[in-house]
Amino acid sequence: MTENIYSAVDQLIDYARKNLELDPRNEDFTRNRIFSIFGLDGYRPTGAHTNASAPDQLIADFTQACVVAGHISEEERDGLADQVMGILSLSPAQIADRHTRIGQDKDGMQAMSWFYDYCVANHYVKRAMLDKNPRFNSGQVIVTINLAKPEFRDPKKAMTGNSVAGGYPQCTICHENEGFAGRQKSTLRTVPITLDGQPWFWQFSPYGYFDQHGIAVNMDHTPMHVDDRTYYRLMDFVDQFPGYFIGCNAALPRIGGSVLGHDHYQGGGETLPMHTAGTRVTYRVPQYEGAIVEIVDWPNTVVRVISKDRHAVADVSAQIATAWLDFCDPEIGIIPRDENGWHSAVSPTCVLTERGYEMSIIFRSNITSEEYPAGVFHAHPQFFAIKQESIGLIEAQGLFILPARLERQLGQLADAIEQGKPLPAELAEFDFVNEEIHKLVDGSRDRRVIDQAIRDELGSVCERILENTAVFKEQWRTEKFLTDCGFVRSE
Repeated sequence: MTENIYSAVDQLIDYARKNLELDPRNEDFTRNRIFSIFGLDGYRPTGAHTNASAPDQLIADFTQACVVAGHISEEERDGLADQVMGILSLSPAQIADRHTRIGQDKDGMQAMSWFYDYCVANHYVKRAMLDKNPRFNSGQVIVTINLAKPEFRDPKKAMTGNSVAGGYPQCTICHENEGFAGRQKSTLRTVPITLDGQPWFWQFSPYGYFDQHGIAVNMDHTPMHVDDRTYYRLMDFVDQFPGYFIGCNAALPRIGGSVLGHDHYQGGGETLPMHTAGTRVTYRVPQYEGAIVEIVDWPNTVVRVISKDRHAVADVSAQIATAWLDFCDPEIGIIPRDENGWHSAVSPTCVLTERGYEMSIIFRSNITSEEYPAGVFHAHPQFFAIKQESIGLIEAQGLFILPARLERQLGQLADAIEQGKPLPAELAEFDFVNEEIHKLVDGSRDRRVIDQAIRDELGSVCERILENTAVFKEQWRTEKFLTDCGFVRSE
C-alpha cells in the first residue's frame, strides 16, 4: 500500500518540477514535507514520472492510495489534495515576484496569462470541473449551468461578507485566506495590484463563470461601495490589464454580489454580450469635448460613458450615478431611500477599446413590494424555477449562471416531452416554462428539437429577467433622465 503512495508522490513531484516551477534542489525537502503529513519515516524511490499537463488524475490517484492505506477517510480527500498541492506550489512571494517580472519584461496581460495558467496547474482553479459546465449562446445572452457551486438564495448573508466562524479570516475574500488550511486555501495565490494609489490584490476564482474570471480585492476589509474614486480604480485596472474588463457590483443585497462586506471588483478575460451591444441614442457632454454618453441597446437600463480622457469619464460617470441615486418616481416604483435604507445603486463596469475608456453604468434598484417581496426589479416569480438568485454584475452584462439542479430537472422535463407524458409532479414550478417549450417544439418528440427548444427557452427567460431588472421600461424615460442631466442628444 505504501509503495503506491511513494509512486503517486514521485509523480506529483515530477509534475511540480515540470508545471509548477519546483526547483530540483527542493525536491527532497518537498517530498519529505508531504510524507510528514502521515508521519512516514521511510521511502524507496520508484522512478515514477508523468507527462500529465493537468493534476486532476495525479491527485485522484494519490488521495485514493492514501485512503486504501488507511491514512485518510474518503471525506478527507479534497482537504489532503489542497494541502499537498499547496506544498508543491511556489510561495506567495515567489508568485508575486514572477508576476511583476513578467509585467515589467513583457506586459500586464502576459503576466496575468502566466498567473492564470499557474493557478490551473496548481489546482486552485478547477479547470476540469469548469469545462464540464453546460454553456451555450441563446438570443442576446450566454447561458451556463454551474455544476460546481451551490445555489445562493440568501441576500441577507451577503451583508456579512460571508464571514467565517472564529473571525479569522474576517471574510471569505480577505487576503488572510491565502494558504489558510481551515478553508482549504492552501493553493490560493494572489498578486498585488495598485488601484488609485491604494494596495489591492488580484486572485482568480476557483469556480470561474468565464475565461480567467477573477476578483480585485481591497487589502483593507472595508464594505463594498461605489464612490467617485471607483471609476478611477476601474480605469487604473484596465490600463494595467487592457485585455480584461472590470466591474463593481451594486453594494446592496438582492442586486449585488454574495460578498458585500469586503470591497472588491470582478473581471476577467472574456468579452461579455453587453460589451458589444449596440447604441440606441447618443448624447454629447457639453463640458467635455469628445466625451459621449450612449443609451445601450440592452434589455436592462444601462448607459455607456466613452472618452479617452479618464477625468471626463470619471466625472460624467459620477454625475450620472449621483443623479440616479437622487432620482425618485413612485409611479414606476423608484424610491431611492426610505425607512429601510437605500434602494438605488449603480453597477459600473469598464473596458478599454480603440474609442477609449468605455464605462457602462447599470442602474439598479432593490426595492420590494407586496407583489414582489423578493424585489420589484428582480427576476419575477414565474422565472424562479430557472433563476431565483440575485442578478449581479456578471448576469447584468449577459452571462447567466444557472443552478446545477437544472441539469437534472430540465433532463426530466425533456424526457416527459419526448415520451408524451405530462410534467412530473415534482417539477410543478416549471409549468410556465414547460408550456412555452411545448409551443416551441410544436408536437415534435425529436430529442434534438426538444433540447434546442429548452436552450432557446432558457435564453428567452434570461432576457426577460434582464427586462425585469430594468428600472426604466420605456426608452423615453432613459432619454429624459439623460437630458435632465444636461447632456445633449446627437442628431
